[in-house]
Amino acid sequence: MTTPSSTHLVLIPSYNTGATVFQTVREARQFWQPVWVVVDGSSDGTGEALQGMAASDPGLKVMILPHNQGKGAAILHGLHAALEAGFTHVLAMDADGQHPADKIQEFMRASLENPDALILGLPVFDASAPLIRVRGHMISNWWTNLETLWQGIGDSLFGFRVYPARPLQEVMARSRWMRRFDFDTEVAVRLCWRGIRPINIATPVKYLRPEDGGVSHFNYLRDNVLLTGMHTRLFFGFLLRLPLLLWRKFFRSTY
Repeated sequence: MTTPSSTHLVLIPSYNTGATVFQTVREARQFWQPVWVVVDGSSDGTGEALQGMAASDPGLKVMILPHNQGKGAAILHGLHAALEAGFTHVLAMDADGQHPADKIQEFMRASLENPDALILGLPVFDASAPLIRVRGHMISNWWTNLETLWQGIGDSLFGFRVYPARPLQEVMARSRWMRRFDFDTEVAVRLCWRGIRPINIATPVKYLRPEDGGVSHFNYLRDNVLLTGMHTRLFFGFLLRLPLLLWRKFFRSTY
């Protein structure tokens, strides 16, 4: 049994992931306490079943939202509760089995040693990764590196990360965006704009086949339109911040 942390928690947003979420939560609990799950309006019965798990596990907390609001909104809901409870950092991981729970402790150690940093998973893809997803990461990463002047975001779409909770809340409070699939990329860019230093840790990622319980709610048309609009928005924000980013990149490190 892991020793409870009073500063760092694992936060798992979940939407209609079926039985896969139970395995994800069990594995996360093997390596960390506490683990919180935000059920984002799921209609598959997993919310009630997760509450049953939490009833016998003091290291697990389950929050159920009345209707689906999006990944970013679910994380924001959990983030507010975490800050109210006195936590300073949250490790976000997906409920669909892509993220390796056995890396949780390594990420948390890195965060404890660098509390002002953003700890990012740098995905190591295997043969299970769809080529279209890998190329999507490459395209998004090119834009993200441009928008931050290559300040160190290794991957903009991989959601296995440790966030400093207060800066994350402040960044999200200033925008009505970052509530759905635009969350991972935009929040990383905006935290980098604030001067939050990214630290990348190589992390294996696996894509489960549907017959193995794999679930994806990514809609290629709808969500690519969302991501295109996001990068357009970020590019113009980048132009406004260009003098500051140039100073930070080329001069701050000399002082």
